[in-house]
Amino acid sequence: MKSSADEPVVRTIVFQDDGTFPNNPRPLLLYSGVVPADPGAIESLFTANDWPSAWRNGVYPYHHYHSTAHEALGVYGGSATVQFGGRDGSAVTIRAGDVAVIPAGVAHKCLESSSDFRIVGAYPLGQSWNMCYGKAGERPTADQNIAAVPNPQKDPVQGEEGALPRLWQIS
Repeated sequence: MKSSADEPVVRTIVFQDDGTFPNNPRPLLLYSGVVPADPGAIESLFTANDWPSAWRNGVYPYHHYHSTAHEALGVYGGSATVQFGGRDGSAVTIRAGDVAVIPAGVAHKCLESSSDFRIVGAYPLGQSWNMCYGKAGERPTADQNIAAVPNPQKDPVQGEEGALPRLWQIS
């Protein structure tokens, strides 16, 4: 989706509940080449848009999701193939300069990565993440948590006028 010459193309993918991973009716947002390969610059951008950076590292090599917060990943080094949406989800390659915005409940797992793959992770201001693994007993509490997670006021890349406020409107 592209709404003006100044805005980057944002790829969206919606994942349905697969019985193990709840996923979310909000779409995963994928931006290509929108941030510099500089972790400090990505942290500053995210923080300026009310997504304070929380950590630097990679993506876990097992399916997991967060039921209490949305998550932004800004890639500043290398590349990785990440499976979003659980075992039957979509494998997506993300590279330095890319950003993925993952709605609460959407499973993600690193399938493979280059040795220099690095990301900045962030969560919207006021949201605290938890870890869920698709194990028996996590639901229905996880489903209730996901339904209660509010939409952020700002897109971590584009701010108030960004794709997130437009694309995450749920009827």
